[in-house]
Amino acid sequence: MTRIEERAIELARALIRCRSVTPEDAGAIELLDVVLGKAGAHCHRLTFSDTDTPKVENLYARIGDSEPHLCFAGHTDVVPPGDESLWHHPPFAAEIADGILYGRGASDMKGAIAALVAAALDFVAAKGDDFEGSISFLITGDEEGPAINGTRKVLDWMRAKNELPDHCVVGEPTNATKLGETIKIGRRGSLNGRLIVMGVQGHVAYPHLAANPVKGLIRVLDRFYDEPLDHGTAHFSPSNLEVTSIDVGNEAVNVIPAKAEARFNIRFNDRHEAKTLETLLRQRTVQALEGTDLGFTLVFEPPSQAFITTPGPLDALLSEAVRDVTGLMPSLSTDGGTSDARFIKDLCPVVEFGLLTASIHKIDEHVAVADLTRLTAIYQQFLELYFANFPVA
Repeated sequence: MTRIEERAIELARALIRCRSVTPEDAGAIELLDVVLGKAGAHCHRLTFSDTDTPKVENLYARIGDSEPHLCFAGHTDVVPPGDESLWHHPPFAAEIADGILYGRGASDMKGAIAALVAAALDFVAAKGDDFEGSISFLITGDEEGPAINGTRKVLDWMRAKNELPDHCVVGEPTNATKLGETIKIGRRGSLNGRLIVMGVQGHVAYPHLAANPVKGLIRVLDRFYDEPLDHGTAHFSPSNLEVTSIDVGNEAVNVIPAKAEARFNIRFNDRHEAKTLETLLRQRTVQALEGTDLGFTLVFEPPSQAFITTPGPLDALLSEAVRDVTGLMPSLSTDGGTSDARFIKDLCPVVEFGLLTASIHKIDEHVAVADLTRLTAIYQQFLELYFANFPVA
């Protein structure tokens, strides 16, 4: 095993041992601060807080002070492990068994952070005084949580300090079954909504003296599902609305309730904006309840907008690095959930590439040691190609 491979594995294990369940840092940011600082990076520990949200530790570190400037981004926070007795290997022990590294965050995404850091430090050390450019790291502890005191505020800080990268690679897990399958060049938007239909409470034997909101809720939800939002676009799958909760809160079977509530989420592509979807759903709600005595309220949470980094030299160079190491030519995808790339795209072009998605957020989350070392090699090759071919459009 090479020195760089050993560094990636040991750093991944050290990060996993930090019990950094959002918003707790548990030493993960400090660990990276020390590692990068010893390698000569200029490190900034950034702690942010806001109303009704916990404070979050973040890190911005930069090696070099010239152009081109490539940023690597990721998160050290993880989701809770759940019932730890169900794990075959303790979630924060970072045990290796039969070539597999187990632990919460192994794939999402402490393994990728370790690979990014190991690749960058080896690349810069090998170049020595011949290195022209900058490599920075934007590491947050608030990706799995409300995403208020993390990447968004670090980006504001970067703008204020004129720390503006030319391009960014996020190390989120992107591959479904095999390392090298997929590069993410965008994400669908996400819109959460809450519908409350109001009626008139009454006795079930006297329905003419009441107005049943459950009937109205069913009619509205049927209208929501009645017509597809779209049939997809060149780089995006079709938008979809999914009802995730229906609640009446009625414990009496002989009482018509006064209100009925549903919650839903829309994952939408670049054919839509959140505001136009909100207008469309209000129209469908009004149409569904027309002629009834029912009222409604329809409220939405702040959305995440769809975005795409137009295919070009950036993803082409990353694809070339993937092919050089794995022999696979990755597809360009926008599937999956949201990531902090949705914030970074406002600062510079951004793509995502990391480990496998199969075990993320699950019991016994894991990564094959071989995949971790190959990911490090991919990042290392990408750095060679990027700085040899800059400027990249």
